[in-house]
Amino acid sequence: GEDLQRKIGETPQKQVLEDQTKKLHKDMKKSTEADIAMSKAAVKISGDLLSNPLCEQDQAFLESMTALDTAMKRMDSFNQEKVNQISKTVIDPLKKYSSVFPSLNMAVKRREQALQDYKRLQSKVEKYEEKEKTGPIMVKLHQAKEELRPVREDFESKNKQLLDEMPKFYHSRIDYFQPSFEALIRAQVVYFTEMHNIFSELTDQIDQAGLTDEQRERENEAKLNELRALSIVADD
Repeated sequence: GEDLQRKIGETPQKQVLEDQTKKLHKDMKKSTEADIAMSKAAVKISGDLLSNPLCEQDQAFLESMTALDTAMKRMDSFNQEKVNQISKTVIDPLKKYSSVFPSLNMAVKRREQALQDYKRLQSKVEKYEEKEKTGPIMVKLHQAKEELRPVREDFESKNKQLLDEMPKFYHSRIDYFQPSFEALIRAQVVYFTEMHNIFSELTDQIDQAGLTDEQRERENEAKLNELRALSIVADD
């Protein structure tokens, strides 16, 4: 009973770790896919603006759109590098770590099967021990004990292996994932440092007027009001 349950041990931590590893792997993949989609969309938009007929008529607009297109392509290139780095140093290790769990789950199942066999034969022995000690019963008791011994040894062996190795596996997660998370942070730092440089340069190229955000808003609103005043866009 209780002694057997104490021997068995439980593995809820393993299940939590497995679930979290799979979720993190899935979320990291979704995150990098979204990153790539974002930078590709930005390149598409800048390309569309660059092909706008206005670029043929206005040299200043052409220069601004060319600077924007170059910046978006640089952003996309650095973004691809970042995603490749994250795939190698975070996503791939997560996938490899997840691939260990089926073997662990199988080991837990084998122990569970061994436990059921052990319980069944233990119950058989206890049943004969409770009966009157006649010759035939003693023979059956002896046979049941002989049958139980290898089954008990098999269970105890499987159980000991799990109780020894499961905590080691669980505690190894920090040493395994630490380099991945450090690599993730480094990749993000490199990327956002480059983004700061790219957009600072872009601002210098297209922001020659040096207006504040409030001044820009007022200027845009004034231009919109001029458009609204035109009879072809006037409200009915």
